[in-house]
Amino acid sequence: MSKVYTAQELIKILADERQACLKGKRLKLEIPVSGNPVIDQFLITDGLQQFTAYQDFKTAIHNYQRENQVSGIIWREVTVKGKNLNYPEVDSELIALTSDLEILKAAKNSIVEFWYEVSMGMDLYLSFNNSKQYQGIVTSDVERIVQRTEWAGLCKWENSSFLEMILQLGWGKPEEASYKRGRPQSGSEYIHAVNPGNRPIG
Repeated sequence: MSKVYTAQELIKILADERQACLKGKRLKLEIPVSGNPVIDQFLITDGLQQFTAYQDFKTAIHNYQRENQVSGIIWREVTVKGKNLNYPEVDSELIALTSDLEILKAAKNSIVEFWYEVSMGMDLYLSFNNSKQYQGIVTSDVERIVQRTEWAGLCKWENSSFLEMILQLGWGKPEEASYKRGRPQSGSEYIHAVNPGNRPIG
C-alpha cells in the first residue's frame, strides 16, 4: 500500500512548488492572455504562466486530498493577555473536507468565547471593501453575525504598544470564504478588536 501524505507534508510540497514557479522553473505554456493571437505575441506572459502552473498544481493537490481523505486542518495556538487557546483552521493552501467543516463548527463557540474574553473593553470594527474600510460596531452587532455563521477563526497583531484581535466568522468552504470568491455559498466577516482610540491595521 502506498504512503498517504499528511497535511503538513502537502503544505511543504506546495511551498516548494510555489518557489519553483516563482523562479520560473515551472511554466504552463500556451496561455492566451487576451484571446487575440496578434496581441498576445507582444505581451509578456511569464507571470501568468507561473501563476497558472502553480494553480494547476494546487488543484491536483486538492484532488489528492479528496481522493485520500487528507484533512486540510492544522492546529494553531494563540496566547493573549495570559490566556491560551488551541484551535483548528484550514491551511490557506489546502481545502476543507466535509469532516474538517464539522471540526470547525464544533470549535466555533470556544473560539468566539476566547475572542470575547480577550477583547473585553476594546473598540470593535467590522471590515468591508476587502478590509480597506472599517465601521465601528458594538457587541450586539457581533452577536448577530455569530448567529448566522458556521465557523470561526482568529488572527492576532501585537507589539509592545498595540493589540488587534481579528475574529473571522465564516460559512461554507473556508478556501472560498476569505476573498469573497464563493459568495453567497461561502464567505466570511471580519471583526477587529483594538485598544480604545486605535484603528485596525490587519
